[in-house]
Amino acid sequence: MAISGFGRGKTEENISEGSSRRPASTSGGGLIGLTAFIDQGSEFEGKLSFKDTVRIDGSFRGEISSQNTLIVGESGQIEASIVSTVVVVSGSVVGDIEAGQQIVLHKTARVEGNLSTPSVVIEEGAVFNGHLTMKSASEVVPRKNDTGKNSTQGSNSETPQGSVQAG
Repeated sequence: MAISGFGRGKTEENISEGSSRRPASTSGGGLIGLTAFIDQGSEFEGKLSFKDTVRIDGSFRGEISSQNTLIVGESGQIEASIVSTVVVVSGSVVGDIEAGQQIVLHKTARVEGNLSTPSVVIEEGAVFNGHLTMKSASEVVPRKNDTGKNSTQGSNSETPQGSVQAG
């Protein structure tokens, strides 16, 4: 499912000249090939599956599956299980997030759910309530709705492998 062209009127001012697919300034930073955009004020429910980079600034409820990057903008409100390669959150997510490469929580992010990824970046000011499971990149195999509960808990658990960066 691809939702191309949503929000063009609002984002045209953020598109750099010479490229119709690269926003000049975003919370996700360094976007290449943004192919779909769900704008603020839009509401969707169901299953969203995509191969390229998608940004959501509206509301979405259901399941999200990606082979690339999902960006949740500051006004984005997601209630979903998310499986992607990279997930960048600046808005609100309620649900589990599994990323094959990295999860980034910007300072405006609010996440209620479990994270599973080999690398996580949590900026100062971000709110995260849930469990974090870290595996090496070779161990992570994207899959839908993982019900296994293999996560770090409490202060007496072992330090997970992977990279954690705090901003």
